[in-house]
Amino acid sequence: MSVMINKRAVRVCLAPMAGFTDSAMRIISREWGADLTFTEMVSAKAVRYGDKKTLTLSRIDEREGDCILQLFGSEPDTLAYATEALLATAEIKPVGIDINMGCPVNKIFQNGEGSALTKNPSLIYDIVKSTRSATDLPLSVKMRLGVDDAHKNAVECALAAESAGADFITVHGRTRAQMYSGESDLLSIAEVKSALHIPLIASGDVVDGESALRILSRTGADAIMVGRAAIGNPFVFAEIKSALDGNAKSEITLETKMTTALRQLSLAIELKGEHTAVLESRKQLALYFKGMKGASALRGALNTATTYAEITELLSAIGE
Repeated sequence: MSVMINKRAVRVCLAPMAGFTDSAMRIISREWGADLTFTEMVSAKAVRYGDKKTLTLSRIDEREGDCILQLFGSEPDTLAYATEALLATAEIKPVGIDINMGCPVNKIFQNGEGSALTKNPSLIYDIVKSTRSATDLPLSVKMRLGVDDAHKNAVECALAAESAGADFITVHGRTRAQMYSGESDLLSIAEVKSALHIPLIASGDVVDGESALRILSRTGADAIMVGRAAIGNPFVFAEIKSALDGNAKSEITLETKMTTALRQLSLAIELKGEHTAVLESRKQLALYFKGMKGASALRGALNTATTYAEITELLSAIGE
């Protein structure tokens, strides 16, 4: 079974990450091998109220290729409304809609959204059913294993989404209580995969080619999703693709890292303006050089940079 988007099989995708997976990062990830990307999560309720910042988050650039719009919310009719409204106004339409049922952040969870939805499989069914009625595009759900170890009900939740019309499911192998600590539970992901009749994407602890092969093997997943390991490291997609094809990993040179980091910043500036792009990109740019000599000092210097010229000067000193 394969996750099919635009008649192409998806093997590796970029996870939706608030504050990180903007259009610039999505473009760069695609250039380095990601088959599919997801927007940052967009509030369905904010769409209904016409919030301009929220609408900006939903925009997709034509250079991104296949990108899925991720929505979050807890009201079935509001999610359907947001889906219809965004698809009707989008200049570049997404290739699918994803519903966030995995975000563990307190503000989202306490509002009954994100991973809190796993407490109520019947609501999951209603949300997917309502959203399904609003679009013919591929519809998916990204979820966690449950609220905590005592309430691991991912199979029940995934089956509810499937029966309501979801085309594929992404499962992050942690509970909400774990946040991002501990290890991803591959056995639990495998149990969800065995119960479904639709494709499954495995998420959590995919950090390189070796981990990708191990997770695919142990879960039986149809594709994998890369999250935090891709921040400042779009090269991970090329590495994973090489591993899946049975090829050796290619080393990434310092020059390539510098060129790619500056291209990501340039794209962000083009899309957001220099001031906003620089402030929002600094944390990602530092991670391009994590582990290298002078990386700690660079991170500190980047945190005070406010212009493209300053950042270019700082990066040019790396490796000297």
